[in-house]
Amino acid sequence: MDAALDLIGGKWKGIIIFHLLDGTLRFNALKRFTPGITQRMLTKQLRELEAAGLVLRTVYAEVPPKVEYRLTHAGMQLAPVIAALKTWGEAHLRLEGATAYDGKG
Repeated sequence: MDAALDLIGGKWKGIIIFHLLDGTLRFNALKRFTPGITQRMLTKQLRELEAAGLVLRTVYAEVPPKVEYRLTHAGMQLAPVIAALKTWGEAHLRLEGATAYDGKG
């Protein structure tokens, strides 16, 4: 469990992986899909995911440089995990709304 959470834990990595499940994205598209993340934090998270072997970064020799990100085979294997977290989160939000849970209990 610790090893998995080290790789995909935190606020942003799961969201980044979720969006990359649909296919290759450029940096600015990822930034648009993750409102609230700073450019610096997105870069840091992508580098960590790349170092973990979950994301592949491709740089094209163009001006301006074109950089794309996609999941590796190992990253794609996280699809059921990310889907389960999404389903659980949606159910939790529905339950929270239904019970007016304030998160302090």
